[in-house]
Amino acid sequence: MDLKELSKKPQLIELVIDDKKIVDKYGDSLTFFIYDRQPLDLYGKLSKMTDDDFENMNDVFQDLILDKDGNKIMDENNVLPLDVTMAAVTQVGERLGKL
Repeated sequence: MDLKELSKKPQLIELVIDDKKIVDKYGDSLTFFIYDRQPLDLYGKLSKMTDDDFENMNDVFQDLILDKDGNKIMDENNVLPLDVTMAAVTQVGERLGKL
């Protein structure tokens, strides 16, 4: 097989936060999107991240947590509640571990 056959444009995939505490607090499950393929530099940033590297962590998750059109949900002006951010980070971690 030619390696080029495995190369594709990344596609958005939907992730759902349906943790009982989140649903109880916000009244419904929450959806967001990530790309099914991530650039190698993102994996490098993730592997170098430490528990106290909040600036890098924030930048990485701003790039990962997207809306249905592939736009960043969080930026310098818009942030998610901490409980939602942590739930989204958990979902992203679980999904990227399977890709």
